[in-house]
Amino acid sequence: MSPRASRASAAENATVVTSQKVREGRTDEYQRWQDKTNRAAREFEGFVAAEVYPPGAGEENEWVTVFRFSDMDHLTAWLDSGRRQDLLQEASELFDGPPKQEVLQGGTPAQQAPDVVTAVISHEVKPGHEQAFLNWQEKTLEAQEKAPGFMGSELFKPVQGVQEHWVVVFRFDSREHLDDWLESDVRSALLDEGRKHFISYDVRKVGSAFSGWFQFDHGKAGTAPPNWKQAMSVVLALYPTVMVLNLTVGVALEKLSVRGYIGLFFSNVLSVSALTWLLMPLVNRGLAFWLVPDRSRSRRVQLLGVAVVMLGYVVSIGVFGLITHQIW
Repeated sequence: MSPRASRASAAENATVVTSQKVREGRTDEYQRWQDKTNRAAREFEGFVAAEVYPPGAGEENEWVTVFRFSDMDHLTAWLDSGRRQDLLQEASELFDGPPKQEVLQGGTPAQQAPDVVTAVISHEVKPGHEQAFLNWQEKTLEAQEKAPGFMGSELFKPVQGVQEHWVVVFRFDSREHLDDWLESDVRSALLDEGRKHFISYDVRKVGSAFSGWFQFDHGKAGTAPPNWKQAMSVVLALYPTVMVLNLTVGVALEKLSVRGYIGLFFSNVLSVSALTWLLMPLVNRGLAFWLVPDRSRSRRVQLLGVAVVMLGYVVSIGVFGLITHQIW
């Protein structure tokens, strides 16, 4: 596919983000109903994917659903369909209040990043203030880029006849960093300034990157780190994982006379699991200053990142050399 065709395809994507507060004690019923709704959406032409995000710890019982279709016509056909209206009527007693919904046109698929949290903020912009609102958003982004943990944003314009609000979707590398930004004095001052241009706004936080459905780079290409950085990071986590498994699980399997090829299978399962859910998230978070392209532009940061990884190699080799009594 040519770059032009790829951009055109991305521009046609359409996503609906809905948040709905579920009544206390009705969560199980809601989840069954949502599964039924997801199955119904899959039967419609143009369906791409659906995701459901539960509320975070300590938050109200507000669930977020995300449906993506190949274009706006197919999405609106689903939203306006009799099938969906019947499903909403069926579940009316499960919900506490009306849903909040934004329809977003565009959004470029991107590589999923681990351990991120997404914020969806919709604004009701005053008529005639559209350009002033855009200028204010640019100023806000400049301040936001300096906030710890910021990983990018996208701005979605209203869709005539479907979505009247302007929606900003941005993400941080942790909920703590997102909350720090949302509660910061800098953002508070920016909001006071922005209220001249919008009537109201609504904030929703989702503990996900929407599976990489958005580029989160404000129009810039290349949000994933280069391959050589990814390879160095994986080795940093892989080497101690393999060594620990060899010294523990490997020894145990050998004592049990488990055949080598079976033992290797179990070791691979354990190492991949440890890397996916434990070590790589930690490495990615610790090396975010070096891995995230927008935060590693200077030569000093590049060299510092390489030095940190190389130091990690040396420390790991030294530790396991001492453990195995093979230090030369």
